[in-house]
Amino acid sequence: MNTMTQLRQLGLFDAKVPRYTSYPTAPHFADTVGTREFSGWIDEIPQGGQISLYLHVPFCRRLCWFCACRTQGTQSTAPVQAYLQTLKSELALLKRRLPKGVSLARLHWGGGTPTLLSADMMRDLAESIFTVAPLASDAEFSVEIDPNEIDADRIKALAAIGMNRASIGVQDFDPDIQKTIGRQQSYDVTRDAADALRAVGIRSLNADILYGLPHQTPHKIAESVQMLLSLSPDRVALYGYAHVPWMARRQGMIPSDALPTPEERLELFETASQLFAWDDYAEIGIDHFAKYDDGLTIAQRAGRLRRNFQGYTDDPSDVLISLGASAISRFPQGFAQNASSTSAYTAAVRAEQFATVRGHNFSPDDKLRGRIIEALMCDFHVQTAELVNSFGVTAKQIELLYQKALGQFPGMLSITKDGLQIPTKSRALTRMIARSFDVYSVDQAGHSHAI
Repeated sequence: MNTMTQLRQLGLFDAKVPRYTSYPTAPHFADTVGTREFSGWIDEIPQGGQISLYLHVPFCRRLCWFCACRTQGTQSTAPVQAYLQTLKSELALLKRRLPKGVSLARLHWGGGTPTLLSADMMRDLAESIFTVAPLASDAEFSVEIDPNEIDADRIKALAAIGMNRASIGVQDFDPDIQKTIGRQQSYDVTRDAADALRAVGIRSLNADILYGLPHQTPHKIAESVQMLLSLSPDRVALYGYAHVPWMARRQGMIPSDALPTPEERLELFETASQLFAWDDYAEIGIDHFAKYDDGLTIAQRAGRLRRNFQGYTDDPSDVLISLGASAISRFPQGFAQNASSTSAYTAAVRAEQFATVRGHNFSPDDKLRGRIIEALMCDFHVQTAELVNSFGVTAKQIELLYQKALGQFPGMLSITKDGLQIPTKSRALTRMIARSFDVYSVDQAGHSHAI
């Protein structure tokens, strides 16, 4: 039996599973976590420690049809200015509670479109952030960049306030595909943005590209990948497009009959992956690629690769505080999410309260299973000794979990003297294998294809 037949029989082309950027996943958050828990978890951050900070800007000049993020379109700066004032107020709330001497290991501005902010607004926001906590000496400050929504003044402002990594969304360079997904962005505009960023000293460049888009073929994705490689990004996220129009109504503009089949999605992914490998990029986890001197590759070699809501990361912090509407924070104690609507978020902050409305308190079992899933997603390998030493369980208990997964994926997993291994031939199944360690119910309607 060949590998493709095995993958088909195991349900790879039918399954829809979480991306496992968290465990448990966000649909299982509940109102058992609120402002009190969020505030208490901040209080428990060690003095002089390091945290990571994420700021969410949920505005776009135009709404791309393929996107399922919580965003809203605006042609005016007024709502953006009002939101910025709320973010600054939330930062002031954080400053009051944050223990002394805390610094930022990572700072990330995401969206939406953070570069919708003017240069003056960027400087204003940065000033407010750095009165809360300074950047650590080796900190990484990254911003999501829309090449259609950036200019020289904003690039200079970002460089001046300390941004040292830029993340550019590409999706696909084919004009017909761009038209179908509502995302017009030429290669020339993208190249000019990359050149302008590097001209001011930004040497670390990320890029996102999608497979599984309407009308996409192996030939078309190969052309887009080759165009992207000409920009020499330091790391690339090769995400599978998740078509969920029942959750993101704007995706209803995309013709479902033009989408590739799951089998075709696998071919698109493998085509793109081969091109990155041929250009000497290291494979990082299930869907990232990086140059061999990039932080992700170094972290992977050292066994320090992590996974969070932004994907793969080398972030060393145990605490990620996320501010803004719908933003999700992670603490050693659990997850905490802000109100999703900007109106509810704004109302809470104006009342001088954090906007936490839901989340999850980790149980000991959550921590154990979450680490197993993260190890599989990052390293394709779970080390039994680490679990025994970190979570107070026995090797026998871990072995029982392994055997359950082994029974669901016969011939596709290996139990070694060190732990559980996903062989190269089985890595397309990684998210499904991770699901076998998930004790929470998985509603397929809310998730993307396993490939």
